[in-house]
Amino acid sequence: MFAGSMVALVTPFENDRAGQGGRLDEKALRRLVDFHVKEGTRVIVPVGTTGESATLTHEEHEKVIRIVVEQAAGRVKVLAGTGSNSTEEAVALTKAAQKTGADGALVITPYYNRPTQEGLVRHYETLASRVAFPMVIYNVPVRTGVNMLPETVARLAGIQAYVGVKEASGSISQVIDLMDRLEGRMAVYSGDDMLTYPILALGGHGTISVSANLVPRKMSDLCDKALTGDLAGALAIHRELVPLHRALGLETNPIPIKTAMEIAGIMGGALRLPLIPMEIANRARLEKVLSALGIPGKGAK
Repeated sequence: MFAGSMVALVTPFENDRAGQGGRLDEKALRRLVDFHVKEGTRVIVPVGTTGESATLTHEEHEKVIRIVVEQAAGRVKVLAGTGSNSTEEAVALTKAAQKTGADGALVITPYYNRPTQEGLVRHYETLASRVAFPMVIYNVPVRTGVNMLPETVARLAGIQAYVGVKEASGSISQVIDLMDRLEGRMAVYSGDDMLTYPILALGGHGTISVSANLVPRKMSDLCDKALTGDLAGALAIHRELVPLHRALGLETNPIPIKTAMEIAGIMGGALRLPLIPMEIANRARLEKVLSALGIPGKGAK
């Protein structure tokens, strides 16, 4: 149902008096959607980790999804972030995304409270029993404190609502184990830009990408080539983008990607506390990488 290059969309904010992220910048958000439609992104994924969902109110969360759905206008699919560390809240957010008109939901494993593997199964079973909606499970242990194991994901593969899993454990061996256990019953997506090419080469169906915020056409071309069997062509793009993927990990996401988009003239780089502007030395390193790729001065206006 979802395939190819999917962007983990940043959320643009206006600067407040202290220079931090203030109100949602609706005009910039609509421009970003048009930018991705033009540049070949297949699916837009708003209000995930990269979209600073943790700092959004519920009202803002739903507003961002609504704006993205309206602006996309059926030209690309919308996979809305709706996860929570509370099962009831995840149900409510997923129902709201469905009502807004999103095509599906990206549901992160419950964070902070660190459920057991059995707790994860019950969380996702409960969600699927309460909301009839296409959903993608999101496993990112570095953010949540819990690793959803391949055998746990496989237990949910018979539930119709779960169409895929975004795998961001950083372990290729775990991805291989996951694919072996799923046997094609769910799509597997890369949640780590550095591992997008190897996951696609192993039979993955796409990526939910941070880098695609800045280089959507290149990420789209990489995925399209890999998915149509041109692994050599996809590998060439992957190698070109490795320095960028590495630079976007210099500080906590989305600090580097928002900084890069500001440098490139795509949008302002305002962040909401507790995230703060990139350190000067790291910004200089990022600027050097962008310059080598010819990125400064390009982007959506």
